[in-house]
This record gives sequence, structure tokens and C-alpha cells, in this order.
Amino acid sequence: MEVVQLIGIAFVTAIAALVLKSAKPELALVVTIAGGIVLLLLTFDLFRGGIAIFEKIAETTGLEASFVKILLKMIGIGYLVEFSAGILNDFGQNSMADKLVFCGKIIILLLAIPIIESVLTLIVNLLELIR
Repeated sequence: MEVVQLIGIAFVTAIAALVLKSAKPELALVVTIAGGIVLLLLTFDLFRGGIAIFEKIAETTGLEASFVKILLKMIGIGYLVEFSAGILNDFGQNSMADKLVFCGKIIILLLAIPIIESVLTLIVNLLELIR
């Protein structure tokens, strides 16, 4: 049911922005940003319940909690950057949206370094066992 609520908010926001765009273009931007913020806040509330699932997966698989936190940060950054880039594209700022996506990818890569290091260490240890 939450998805229907999110879709409804998105459509109401889009229609309101379209109506305001011809009369008061500056308000169309504000309405769009406000609608986006409401969508993000509702989604974050849903996401909080899902974090327990990730914690259970970490316990079951024996993953370090720090790796799960890093993965969640990477996912969050990816979604936020994509969402923000979409808003920038909506307002004709395609170049800025592309730069934002590029910066988001760099941040995700930097966050992934400890995981990459751990995987490479694991591979080296496995190779030493085989010898």
C-alpha cells in the first residue's frame, strides 16, 4: 500500500508543478522539491524497517557489521544521487545532473575500498591454502 501512496504523492506533485509552471514558474520548482522531500521522508521510514533484515543477514552470514553499514551507505548514496539528478534533469540542468552522478559514483567507489581490500585478502589467503 505504501507504493500507492508514494505514486499518488508523485502524481499530485507533478500535476501541481505543471499547473503552476505556466502561472508561477518559481513556485513550480518549490512544489517539485517539496514533493520530492516528502517522497524521500516516507521512503526513509519504510527503509528503517528493512535495516533489521540487513542486520539479520549480517549475523547469519558472519559478515562484519561495518561491511553492512558500508553497503547500506553505498545504496543510499546511489539512490539519493539518482533522485537528485532526476530533479536536476527535470529543470533542464542535464550537465549538472551528469556531474552529480559522476561524483556519486566516485564516492561509492571510495566507500567500496575496504570491501575490495577484504575480498582481495580473502582471495590471497585462499590461494595460499591451495599451494
